[in-house]
Amino acid sequence: MKVLTAAEMREVDRRTIDAGIPGIVLMENAAHRVVEAMAERFDPLSSQRIVILCGKGNNGGDGFAIARQLFTRFRPPALDVVLLAAPEDLKGDAAANYRMLLACGGTVEREIPSRARMATVVVDALLGTGINGPASGPMLDGIREINTGFPLAQVVAVDVPSGMPSDSGEPAGEFARADLTVTFTAPKIAHAMPPNCDRVGELVVGAIGSRPEFYDHVWLSQVEPAMFRELLAPRPRGGHKGTFGHALIVAGSPGKTGAAAMSGIATLRAGAGLVTVVSDEKALPQIASHAPELMTAPLSSLSEIAKDKTVVGMGPGLGDKAVDLARQIAAFGMPMVVDADALTADLGRPWPEVAVLTPHPGEMARLTGMTTPDVQKDRIGVARGFAQKHGVTLVLKGQRTVIAFRDGRVWINPTGTPALGTGGAGDILTGLITGLMAQFPKRADEVVAAAVYLGGLAAEIGVHDLGEKSLIATDVLRYLPAAIAECQ
Repeated sequence: MKVLTAAEMREVDRRTIDAGIPGIVLMENAAHRVVEAMAERFDPLSSQRIVILCGKGNNGGDGFAIARQLFTRFRPPALDVVLLAAPEDLKGDAAANYRMLLACGGTVEREIPSRARMATVVVDALLGTGINGPASGPMLDGIREINTGFPLAQVVAVDVPSGMPSDSGEPAGEFARADLTVTFTAPKIAHAMPPNCDRVGELVVGAIGSRPEFYDHVWLSQVEPAMFRELLAPRPRGGHKGTFGHALIVAGSPGKTGAAAMSGIATLRAGAGLVTVVSDEKALPQIASHAPELMTAPLSSLSEIAKDKTVVGMGPGLGDKAVDLARQIAAFGMPMVVDADALTADLGRPWPEVAVLTPHPGEMARLTGMTTPDVQKDRIGVARGFAQKHGVTLVLKGQRTVIAFRDGRVWINPTGTPALGTGGAGDILTGLITGLMAQFPKRADEVVAAAVYLGGLAAEIGVHDLGEKSLIATDVLRYLPAAIAECQ
């Protein structure tokens, strides 16, 4: 699913209108999507007390069209439409929808009537994606009314909560609360990235008539199961352990054997046919004790062991020797998944054709020479720039994990939970990517998307049973089958 900036959305609308769909039809279709979402969540609409707050722009035009559809189709017991602007300030399609609402018998107030305070649903149609700077005047007053003036109401935002920029970053001023946001054609960055993704409530994306080819070229997308579902298809009946790849995990050291074991077991759980863990010789007995299915070998045999392997995942728990090992393994040319101590910006040689680096924000700061807060302020830009500069796939972990590719594409992962802020979660992700890569080495982009999405979803499912505080890293593997089943 593509994610658009405000400017890209304006261009899509322009192309759609140029292709023959008038703007007023797009507005009518947008109203239909909002009313459909309301009818599904607030059934029956015919018993709801509804207030619609409208601005003077296209967002307000959507509000008038929504009001007309509610008035003519559902006849709720109370429907108050409030225009927080002068009617003569309405232009174009917004003015046309205002007139059509009046023509079908609807009324429009200029102030919020006292009876409206008992509303059960408020529709926020004040400001849309075109906002530039903080809301002020009547629009700011309307935002404050939405936030405090309707104590019984659920709030439905049209396109984006008023006052919130559709692109990334903190709002410049006050913004409206929202329990449900209905946007059109594709999500905007505010819907997909923190902090604003937590402020839009439930998000619904509705089609209004724009053809996908008008925005297929956009480089930013949100991960959804359709992007990797083929990887989860049933295995061939004649498959065997050799069919599904032999993964190498280079990880662990004395005192950090758990990191290697978790990565190795996660690689198995992701479906690799065989897994060999290479580590410090003193650590091998403990690593092997965690799972009899894991084969082990000492670091001294790395060059020989690596010859016939499909993919290598490395880094967790390796310690000081990790960077030198990364340089050695990069020379093998096999696909690499790199985490933790092995993360380095400069190997002294190019990375292999398939190299997946999985830093958390602190590690990303080290790789780039930035501060962690600066990385967090521009997660998309920082990840994208690093991936393009170094020719790698960069998985910047954290809320809304960002997957950046060497060609400039960026995918945002919507799954996950604060419960993943626990020791070992990164080791599990390394194993999930490695295990899927062992089976599908030529489909690296889908592999990374699947591993990140499924790991986040498994954690979400686990939280329902265990709570955010009690979930630990290995619980992700416990709930992985349920996550896979949900995506198949």
